[in-house]
Amino acid sequence: MKKISVFLVFVLSCTLLAACGRGEKVNGHSIRTAYKSVKMLKERLPAEKRIEFEVSFWTIRDAQKADTGFLDAVDGKTPLEIIDIGREIYQQRKNSGFKGYEQYTSWEDMITKFGQERSQQGAIKKEDAKDKANDVLYNLQR
Repeated sequence: MKKISVFLVFVLSCTLLAACGRGEKVNGHSIRTAYKSVKMLKERLPAEKRIEFEVSFWTIRDAQKADTGFLDAVDGKTPLEIIDIGREIYQQRKNSGFKGYEQYTSWEDMITKFGQERSQQGAIKKEDAKDKANDVLYNLQR
């Protein structure tokens, strides 16, 4: 009985170590797990790398339309490897005249502009007539 419990503890420990070892890499087992792991990885990155990582991930996704090709491209990659792949795809597309990239002079320029757009998204708040119609504050007259 003691041998079985020691064996089970050993197997459980190995399983946990294997699962924890992939915590810094994209899990490309399925689309769902890839998206979940990218979300978790993005939250762990320093602020200055988050947008670059996110843009790189979606650049890879755009380049690899088929799910299997995309999952093979990102599975087991670290955030820095994802950024490197995204940068390579950007450069290939830029060199081939990819529409949409002509407005950027470099990868860094594109990331900077995306960062500026992201910071402005939270700053601009438009009032919506629907919000006023659903206002719970009533003007009570006496």
